[in-house]
Amino acid sequence: MRLANKTVIVTGASSGIGAAAALAFAAEGANVVLGARREGLLRQLVGQIVDRDGNAVSLAGDVREESYAADLVRLATAEFGGLDAAFNNAGIVGDMGPVPDMQSENWHDVIATNLTSAFFSAKHQIPAMKERSRGSIVFTSSFVGHANAGLPGMAAYAASKAGLIGLVRSLSAEHGAEDIRVNALLPGGTRTSMAGDEPSAQEYIAGLHPLKRLAEPAEIAQAALFLLTDQSSFVTGSALLADGGVSINLA
Repeated sequence: MRLANKTVIVTGASSGIGAAAALAFAAEGANVVLGARREGLLRQLVGQIVDRDGNAVSLAGDVREESYAADLVRLATAEFGGLDAAFNNAGIVGDMGPVPDMQSENWHDVIATNLTSAFFSAKHQIPAMKERSRGSIVFTSSFVGHANAGLPGMAAYAASKAGLIGLVRSLSAEHGAEDIRVNALLPGGTRTSMAGDEPSAQEYIAGLHPLKRLAEPAEIAQAALFLLTDQSSFVTGSALLADGGVSINLA
């Protein structure tokens, strides 16, 4: 029970990697506080966790709003007495296409959802973790925009995910002495709604990876679990690739 008696916020928890992570964290003893926009799916996930003798609460909202980040921390404190860790996983790809053709609204929406929300999360989660004298935060970034891996048509997404890595490095330097670790997790292609449901498209994406397959959400959840637990007690400021080697193929 690597997260026994720990309270963890998970955003983007209604499906995909976030839902898989919530289940994995709860199975390891965590009290999970689930956030996403789709209230019905959150309630279903809370039910699954409670049915398995876990502890979970949820609050639907929009990560683009600072008040929502604060509300999730307040919920964690009210229900479970404080906050120990967070997996800030909410994100969108946005509309794909070359920059000259991109609508400004798309750019702002992707940056707000993927990057500005991370700032809001850190701003409110870190003070709560300081009350516990330690903590661990993981942000979901991407191989896209990292190192030499770039994909056409994904400028907004790549910029937001690269920005997350810069934020992680600054936060880890600022709060390491307070025993608060901050890391980025960089998944590869994963079998979620972001990968689409067209078999030919999934086959193409899988072929970009040396492993020649997509990840299952539960596999990425295990990487997040590692970063949140004491198994990674000397890991901070990192960009951990769990990408099936796709960044090597695209380098």
